Amino acid sequence: MKQITNLLALNLLFAFAATAQINTPLPSPAGSVSSTVGITEVKIDYFRPGVKGRKIFGSGDEYLEQYGEIWRTGANAGSMISFSTDVKVAGQDVKAGEYQIVSKPGASEWDVMLISEPIGGNESAYDESKAVMKTTVKPSETAGTVERMTFQITDISEDNTSANIRFAWENTMWSIPLEVDFSAAVEDQILGAYSVAAGYYLGKGENLETALDLMNMYLDAGNSGQFWNVHTKARILAKLGKKKEAIATAKDSMEKAKNWPSGDFGYIKRNQELIDSLK
Repeated sequence: MKQITNLLALNLLFAFAATAQINTPLPSPAGSVSSTVGITEVKIDYFRPGVKGRKIFGSGDEYLEQYGEIWRTGANAGSMISFSTDVKVAGQDVKAGEYQIVSKPGASEWDVMLISEPIGGNESAYDESKAVMKTTVKPSETAGTVERMTFQITDISEDNTSANIRFAWENTMWSIPLEVDFSAAVEDQILGAYSVAAGYYLGKGENLETALDLMNMYLDAGNSGQFWNVHTKARILAKLGKKKEAIATAKDSMEKAKNWPSGDFGYIKRNQELIDSLK
């Protein structure tokens, strides 16, 4: 009986060990840095290997990372960088999204690439055709030893349109420039506010001339195909007593709604009802 009890206890112990999650410190702990540049969220997630008394960059068996060889630029699964909007990295256009940072160390130059299909820690899987950005940087020597590999987003300009992505480990550091352009996005938001304000004034039945001016500015800025906002303009004209213009605008909205690929969302009927009410 005692043997059976011991066997059951042993089985329970093995079952617990198999299912329990045991957390232990990683040799290369995870790191993360993020910053807003302009209106763009920039984030780098990476694992931070330590020097631990080793020689890191060079040529020969005594060095951990060899000159002239592709490196995942970090430990474990490498380093990932993401941008919430389109940006320029080292003067090259990079779409919003997430990319792996891959590099090729050198004594006087490093190649740094962003790749669209991550290779994790498998450097042999690097495919240059997947690089959305490739640049050559000149490394410099750090003031002191940087024990843990570090990424930073630094030197954000006063006008919030540029910054640097900085790498440092052991005695080596380099930076690549980052540029953002938020003017078009801000203008879109302002124009969007015009249409919202026009709809607000229409709903309140107030400041209708201002509402018409705002809607005209919005539509004239490349938005004239938005039949739902053209319909709002027709309603504003109707409220102003400009029946002839309102009917013509409603017909324009109706034609555009008929040709909209994903459907008219009921605006053909709305425009017809508006036209009928004005006759």
